[in-house]
This record gives sequence, structure tokens and C-alpha cells, in this order.
Amino acid sequence: MLDLKFIRENPEQVKKGLKHKGSPEDVDRVLRLDGERRDILQKAEKLKRDRNQFSEQVSQLKKQGKDAGELIEKTRAIGQEIKEIDERLKAIETELAGWLDRFPNLPHESVPVGKDSGENVVIKAWGKIPEFDFEISDHLEIGERLDIFDFPRGGKISGRGFPVYKGMGARLERALINFMLDLHSGEHGYREMFPPFMVNRASMRGTGQLPKLEEDMYQCEDDDLFLIPTAEVPITNLHRDEILEIDQLPLKYCAYSACFRREAGSWGKETRGFLRLHQFNKVEMVKYTLPETSYEELESLLKNACRVLELLGLPYRVVELCTGDLSFAAAKCYDIEIWSPAEKKWLEVSSCSNFEDFQARRMNIRFRCSAASRPEFVHTLNGSGVATPRLLVALLEVNQKEDGSVNVPEVLRKYTGFNVIKRELR
Repeated sequence: MLDLKFIRENPEQVKKGLKHKGSPEDVDRVLRLDGERRDILQKAEKLKRDRNQFSEQVSQLKKQGKDAGELIEKTRAIGQEIKEIDERLKAIETELAGWLDRFPNLPHESVPVGKDSGENVVIKAWGKIPEFDFEISDHLEIGERLDIFDFPRGGKISGRGFPVYKGMGARLERALINFMLDLHSGEHGYREMFPPFMVNRASMRGTGQLPKLEEDMYQCEDDDLFLIPTAEVPITNLHRDEILEIDQLPLKYCAYSACFRREAGSWGKETRGFLRLHQFNKVEMVKYTLPETSYEELESLLKNACRVLELLGLPYRVVELCTGDLSFAAAKCYDIEIWSPAEKKWLEVSSCSNFEDFQARRMNIRFRCSAASRPEFVHTLNGSGVATPRLLVALLEVNQKEDGSVNVPEVLRKYTGFNVIKRELR
């Protein structure tokens, strides 16, 4: 949530930032509502002072045995006016809150200005694009040949976009999750958490999924709970409505979760196999930081996610998102993409974002420098560390062998218990 005081004092800067993000919300409408709200508050405060003064005078007249009828009527009239003003104030505050909920975060000044993903900027590349001296297979052909996952039966059980992992495929998926959790909690210093996979409406609003993205979420309407689209939601909400001490920061958490996304309106995009799913697995990294260090922490977060791919030996590139491609809540974001030899294109496997105090304001997460100091909002960051579906695509395609089997990256072998994926005889 944007700071209303900041909007009031910097309307042109806010309009410019919203325009660059492709979300020209009605700033002038918000300012008019804010002005009316403040005028009403001043009027209400004056009326309440008058009412208190008249009430005191009525009390004094009664003690003196004098007629207080006229003052009593004035007090009642003021009370009725206060009631009407309070109702108007409540309506204005509800409308104002609705507008502020729809305002996205403003892009950081360092973010390149652009309309869409076509204007994102590649800032780093790592590894060599693999070359093969045989005809390669795509991940679906590999999966079918080795019998390691099953999309038709997943579709029969649940529907399109819900895969079944089988045998070595299931063990490989579990190995990837365990490898990433061990890496982030051990080498990178994150505290491992295991959150609920369902959250309430307040949690979804806190991280910015609601109200804008509600159609993309799976909802249990009877309980007003949502299946999480990412572990970012429950982990970032851990400290909602809390005041942290400065020596606690930065807080660094990592968590595995299944992720659920309806992907409303996405059909027509590439949806083959693991390229776009309704349920998938991901290891997430979340940070709560001091405002002055949050961009240093973003660079560190990015390195932590890249380390996963370097250890797996998968070529990747880092893309800095332009203003028009930033998410609703992000002030700055890097995407990490890996190469698919069969698709012959880069596939996103991680987004590393700094939300500054945008989420913290929605969740009321603050810190205090000392017992005597005024609480301030923390900055929140998160990054995929990383999502497994497209990671699995690249891993299988990059490591395929001419005989149809697939080499397992060395760092995973202690988790899988095997060095090569081949069709199991059952």
C-alpha cells in the first residue's frame, strides 16, 4: 500500500510512477477523497468539542436548579449532526481504502522504463548453451520414454495442469526440493519454515494478491480461504501486526510449498507439459530488512537463487524487469531464466523482488530502533529459490544422453540415490 501522506505531498511523482507501471489510477480522485475526509474530521472534532462544552453547561445549570432545556436541544442537534458526519466519514474512508488497495507499488528510480517484457534488460548470463551431436527430445518425450511422469492420468484425476510424478521422476522432484532447502538454510543462512498451504483473505491482501488477482486464485468459499500461489504469502504474513526489534533484522526465511494458480486467461499461451501448471512445487526465500539495506539484500537474494542453477550446471541469464512488466507489489524485480534446448528459448524459473514498505504497510509490519523510538515499516523481499517445473524441463533436456537416459547432476545424487535416470522395469 502506498503511503497516503506521500501521495498527498508528491502527486505528480505518483502519477508518473503509475503511468510507467501501466496502471494510471485516479490519483486526483484519491486526493479529493482525502481532502474531504480531513475536512470532515476537523468539523467532527469541533462539533464534539462543542457538544462536550454544552454538556458541561447543562450539568452546571442543573446543579444550580436552572432551566437547561435550550442547551439540551442544542446538544441533541449536535449529536445528530455528528452521527451523520461519522456515517459520511465511514463511507469516504471505505472508498478511499478501496482506491488505495488498487494502487500498485511505484517502481524504484533505477528500474528501466518500458511498456512490457519486450523492453526488459538482460544484465547477466552464465554457462554455455549445450550442443548435441544427436537428435534431442523435449521434456515430454523424455518423460514418456523413461516413465517418470504422467500428464494423462493427472488430467483424469484433477484436470489439465496437474501432473503425476512417477518413480525416479518423483524422487528427482523430491531431491530438487531437499537440495534447495539444504542450500538456502545451510550455505545461505535462511531459517527453514513449513507453512500452511491455505491462507485467509487478510494474508492474501497483505502480500498484494488481493484484490487485483483474485480470479487467479483457488478459493474455498465456505471458509473464505485461498490455496496459496506461493509460500511468499504465508511466510511474509508471519509477522503481520508485529513490531520487530532492530537487532532481529534482517530476518531470512526459506520454505517449500506446493503452489496453486488458476492461470485465468492464460490459455493460448504455451501450456505444454511442465511449462504452465495449476499445481507445482517451489522453494521460496523471504526477507524482512531495514529500509536502508533492502537493495543490498535484493542483490544477495538474487545471488542465492542463481547459486542453485550454477550448482546444477544449468545455463541461465538474469533479466531486469522494466516498469511495465513489474508485478503489482514490486518496486524492482529480477527474473532468472534457464535455457530449454528443445524449446530453443529461455524459461523463467525465479523472480527476485524488493517490495520496499508496500507489503509491510498492508500487513502493519514494523520495527523499532530503540525502546524510545517511533516504529517504522520494514522492507520485504522475496525470491523463488527456485520453482521446479521449468527447472525440471531444462534439467532433463540439458542432461539427456544419446541412449535416451538422463544424467543426474552430481549435487543431486546423494538425494536421489542414483546417477542416471532410466526406465525402470516393473
